[in-house]
Amino acid sequence: MNYLFAPMEGITYAAFRSFHHDFFPGASEYFTPFIAPDSRGSFKQKYLKEMTDGIPSVPQLLVNQAGAFNATALKLYDLGFREINLNVGCPSGTVYAKHKGAGMLRDLDSLSRTLDAVFEQAERCGYRISVKTRMGDHSTAEFPEILAVYNRFPLSRLIIHARCRDDFYQGTPDVQGFWEAMKCSKSPVVYNGDIRSGADLNELMKMAVPEAVMIGRGAVANPALFRELTGGEKLRAEELQVFLDGLAEVWLTGGLSLPFTLERMKTLWIYMKDLFPEEEKKTRAILKSKSFGEYRAAVSELLREKDILT
Repeated sequence: MNYLFAPMEGITYAAFRSFHHDFFPGASEYFTPFIAPDSRGSFKQKYLKEMTDGIPSVPQLLVNQAGAFNATALKLYDLGFREINLNVGCPSGTVYAKHKGAGMLRDLDSLSRTLDAVFEQAERCGYRISVKTRMGDHSTAEFPEILAVYNRFPLSRLIIHARCRDDFYQGTPDVQGFWEAMKCSKSPVVYNGDIRSGADLNELMKMAVPEAVMIGRGAVANPALFRELTGGEKLRAEELQVFLDGLAEVWLTGGLSLPFTLERMKTLWIYMKDLFPEEEKKTRAILKSKSFGEYRAAVSELLREKDILT
C-alpha cells in the first residue's frame, strides 16, 4: 500500500513537506497545495519555490480552462515534474462559484472538453495527468456518470474523495460507492476520506483495497500516522514536542515572521486538538495564544506527563 499526503492549504508547503518527510517517514508522495493560475497560465513566482524542495511531490492545479492548465503544466514539466494533478474536488464556496474544483462537476460536457485539450498536450509532451475528484455535486449517486467521463482518458490515477461537494467534510464517506467506482474505473484508483488511524484503514480494506490511500486532515492531526500505518511506532508526546519546535524553527529561519509562524502553528492545532478530546480547555488555550511565549507554554502544559498519544 502506498500512502499519499493530501494537499492542505496553509500547511503542506515546501518547508513542512521536507521537515515532515525527514522526521516522520512513511508517505511515498506529497501533493502540493493547489496552484491557481490565471487564464494565461501566470501565477505567483513563490509557487515555483514550493515546487522544488527535493521531496517526492505532485503539483496540483486549480483551473477551469485547458489553456491555463496547459500553460502551467509546461512550466512544471520544465522543472522536472512528470505528473500534474487536476483538482476537481475543492468544495470551497468561492472556488465552486468560479466553476473550479468541485464546481467543474456542474458541467460534465465542459469537464470532458477540458480533459480532451489537456490530454492532447500531455500525450504530445510526455507527462502524466491525474485527477482528484469528489463523487458528485449534490450526491455521490452522481458518480457513475462522472466516472464515464474520466474513463475516456488515460489518467495515471484517479483520486476519489468519497463525498459529494455538498458534504464538504461532514458525514460518513461513501465507501460502498467508492468500491463500486473502483471496480468500474479504467484508471488506478486512490481512496481519500477520513482515514485517521490503522483501525479506519482496516475498515476500508474490508470492502475495498485501492492502489493507494491519500490522507490529509488525519496526517496533520497525527504527523506520525504514515509511520504507524507502515508498521512503525505510535506517536509519543515527547517527539511531538520536538517536531513542533523544529518545524517552527524551520519556518522562522526560512524567513517567516514570528506572528506569521505563530498563526501557522495554530493552524496545525486546529487539527491536532483531535488527539486530545478530553483536553478541550488546554487545546483552546493553544488556539487563543497571542504570543509565541503563550503558545509554547500552552503546548508544554498540554503535553506534560503524557506519553503515547494514539
